Amino acid sequence: MPLYDYQCPACDKRFELLVRSTTIPACPQCGSTAVAKCVSAPQAPGRSAAIIQSGRQRAAAEGHFSNYSQAERSKLSRS
Repeated sequence: MPLYDYQCPACDKRFELLVRSTTIPACPQCGSTAVAKCVSAPQAPGRSAAIIQSGRQRAAAEGHFSNYSQAERSKLSRS
């Protein structure tokens, strides 16, 4: 089910709903079904600390240098 943003013209509430194609969305504040679908800004690809840490752990397990900081890389390349 996709997540959509809606704006209710009756009470001016903006909200998100998981909606099936057969479901008619209703405003959670006033119950009106005359809501307008809004354009949502897409979220950039994951840049959270957890995603970055997971990538570094995976790279370390495979032996890639992306696991190391720039200072650590320069120490490794000198040896």
